[in-house]
Amino acid sequence: MEAQKIIIKPILSEKSFAGIQNKVYTFLVNKNAGKIEIKKAVEELFGVKVEKVNTINVKGHKKFQNTKSGRTEGRTSDYKKAIVSLTKDSKTIAFFDSLN
Repeated sequence: MEAQKIIIKPILSEKSFAGIQNKVYTFLVNKNAGKIEIKKAVEELFGVKVEKVNTINVKGHKKFQNTKSGRTEGRTSDYKKAIVSLTKDSKTIAFFDSLN
């Protein structure tokens, strides 16, 4: 699988911003990607050295909407996220540096 298809987009939340100082980054990844594939994709795309990768399968949550015809309910999509830790001697990812 190509690196661009494995790493979909970065996840920007309060918790992920806290990890940027420690070279810990969070990405939305392909559901079928494994830890080794994610590690290789991050190293290829950003030119950094990855120490470890933690993955989490996140279930979608329920959403409700009140309409004229009644209440409708649905679910958000399930997704997989990866928390990537870089080595101490590795450079930082430039995209995240521009956000601070």
